[in-house]
Amino acid sequence: MRHIAVVALLIAVLTPAVPAQASMSRAEVLARWTQPTDASYAAWNTARRHRVRWASYRFDWSTDLCSRALEVPLGFDFSDACRHHDFGYRNYRAQGTFARHKDRLDEVFRADMRRVCDAHRPAARRPCNAIAFAYHRAVRSLPKT
Repeated sequence: MRHIAVVALLIAVLTPAVPAQASMSRAEVLARWTQPTDASYAAWNTARRHRVRWASYRFDWSTDLCSRALEVPLGFDFSDACRHHDFGYRNYRAQGTFARHKDRLDEVFRADMRRVCDAHRPAARRPCNAIAFAYHRAVRSLPKT
């Protein structure tokens, strides 16, 4: 009887638990990670750093950062905002629902850049937000295709 208990314990310890995300559809996870909130950004960024855990969803993590714009204009690092924006664009395009989500993805981009600006000292926030506004206007003008 003791051997059975030891074997059962070993199986329980060595068998990986099913991750919580396994019960969520790809569309649900994508929607959760592409909201203009701190929590959504944090969840996406954690997943980005641990992509192997999300491999079964086959997300496109590729990025060209801020395309033809500077990632760090005047020292304001928008790299992760651009990565997050690319993530949303690429994955909703692959899903065939980009046009329906583009406006929200652009708002996510704006919120991510504002978070960057808010982290700077007060005197730097105004120029940071001005650049963020220009970047946001640029992506808003892109077609929904």
